[in-house]
Amino acid sequence: MEWGKLTLAGAAGTRGDDGWTPVADPATGETVGHVRMCSAEDAGKAVAAAHTAFAGWAGEAPQARGAVLRRLAGLISEHTEDLATLLTAEQGKPLAESRAEVASAAGYFDFFAEEARRVNGEVVASPRADSRILVTHKPVGVVAAITPWNFPVSMVARKLGPALAAGCTVVLKPAPQTPLSALALAALCRMAGLPDGVLQVLTGDAATIGAVLTQDPRVAFLSFTGSTATGRLLYGQCAATIKKLGLELGGHAPFIVLPDADLDKAAALAVAAKFRNAGQTCVCPNRFFVHDAVYDDFLRRFLQQVDRLVPGDGRDPASTLAPLIDEAALAKVERHVADAVAKGAKLTRGGSRAAAGRTWYEATILENVGEDMLVSCEETFGPVAALSHFTDVEEVKASVNASQYGLAGYVFGRDISLVLKTAESLDLGMVGINAIHLGLEMAPIGGVKQSGLGREGGHAGILDYCEQQYLLVGL
Repeated sequence: MEWGKLTLAGAAGTRGDDGWTPVADPATGETVGHVRMCSAEDAGKAVAAAHTAFAGWAGEAPQARGAVLRRLAGLISEHTEDLATLLTAEQGKPLAESRAEVASAAGYFDFFAEEARRVNGEVVASPRADSRILVTHKPVGVVAAITPWNFPVSMVARKLGPALAAGCTVVLKPAPQTPLSALALAALCRMAGLPDGVLQVLTGDAATIGAVLTQDPRVAFLSFTGSTATGRLLYGQCAATIKKLGLELGGHAPFIVLPDADLDKAAALAVAAKFRNAGQTCVCPNRFFVHDAVYDDFLRRFLQQVDRLVPGDGRDPASTLAPLIDEAALAKVERHVADAVAKGAKLTRGGSRAAAGRTWYEATILENVGEDMLVSCEETFGPVAALSHFTDVEEVKASVNASQYGLAGYVFGRDISLVLKTAESLDLGMVGINAIHLGLEMAPIGGVKQSGLGREGGHAGILDYCEQQYLLVGL
């Protein structure tokens, strides 16, 4: 399949027999392309190829691996428009968001091109004069990377960048809704000079492929981004072979507005965080806790920003609110809103399917949200903001920390002492303080509790793809 200047091996534009499955545009329902339905046998061959290629790639000098990643970052930037157009076609988000995601992917590869040479060991003081203690880091081996549909370019880069930099080989399983972006990145990897076998891409049924990746002992590390339910399943399936795991799972991010917050900034960033990709992000705020003293003023500013959102096809420059990925996602949003209203929440904006059609849902604001509502305890993953008042920040902290999730959160206020104390007391892996853009390649991204294990990004990200080795050297 040709897409712009890229040839997507494993994809075709017209095939539709039993060995291929269509990829649909969520905005129009039209078929964007077809990808192969890889079998369990295909998955086994991919693992074998990655296993064979590992010694050669791990044996390359870190500078050589970094050079490949640097070329890849450049190629991604060069092909930004092709990648962004493809991303919007299969995922639905506005082109402006797709371009930003492609830039983020280039940033990950560029960052880890440098980190490849910084996987340093240490010399530990020995208790004996006739020995030395050395600690080194070695690439863990074959990595199985399973990526989500909401960020099909940047999430691939967030896993591939550190894995390849560390010297690992990768078997990549992209989400079935958005496999074409992963195939496009694989094409660019070849153009950048990545050796044969170092990266394998498997498209098709997640259960079939996942069973092989979790059970094959040659896979040393499994990295997954997706729902907590699926993460638990993969965790259990990996137990028999005691794999190393990296899991970025569901979130239920709080957005806390303290009484001295800059309300204009808080409202603008609240809308940007909540409604980016139609609320289909793991770190988007689900529930808003706003202090009584500023609740009305914040709400007025928030609604002004929400009312400017325009649902529409992502290829239309005027569109700022994406469709949901499919009917199942739409049904979940409708269930959450109906549950909240039935239990006494006030529907202030939205609450219906948008006139744009198909899987669009209106930007929706719920007030007077209680702890017993689905929006207060489950990840909605849609364009729904649930607001509640508070007078005592300690009660907010208790409510946030009672959640099973612990991925991200946001705190807005001017009193730096109160803001820091509030942020540090939250059981969350990441907190934005008067800021929302957490997905930075140099920062350790990840959660606690049911939101996952390990970190992606930053120096901690590359160390997740390594094992420590302790060497005791007698003299």
